[in-house]
Amino acid sequence: MHRVQRIPKTEKGGRIHTSTASVAILKEVPEKEVVINPQDIKTDTFRSSGPGGQNVNKVETAIRITHLPSGIVVTSQTQRSQAQNRERAMAILRAKLAEIEREKALGQITSERKAQIGTGERVEKIRTYNFPQDRITDHRIGKSWQRIEKIMDGNLEPIIEALTKNLKKPI
Repeated sequence: MHRVQRIPKTEKGGRIHTSTASVAILKEVPEKEVVINPQDIKTDTFRSSGPGGQNVNKVETAIRITHLPSGIVVTSQTQRSQAQNRERAMAILRAKLAEIEREKALGQITSERKAQIGTGERVEKIRTYNFPQDRITDHRIGKSWQRIEKIMDGNLEPIIEALTKNLKKPI
């Protein structure tokens, strides 16, 4: 959490105002097509139930596809041909697997975000920008820098050097 301490120009009493912000940097999750390996599925055929006349009683047009890695079972018996039912069952299976992937990705993004921004409690502060004292303090390494305006204008080398040096310290 980043904390900013300043005295706004509109503040008549000279009181310091404190604001906080949490920042999270997440990688983009690319859209990917669900590809099902033929060795990962088991296909069973059976006779459809319900209306359909003689075709239902004589021909095994219904399809049951089991995705072995996930255990998902999908059936289709609404079409007249086995090929059409297979196509429909595969489409349903792909949709279910895509949904699982989206949920997994969302869970990973959520955990990455929580790891980066924490709970937002005051004890989790990373850096304080104190404008009245012209000082920036990084609480993770316990170091402060003066000339806040210069740093805010992009002169980040002193901060980057200190953080890099701190990373190289043995634990």
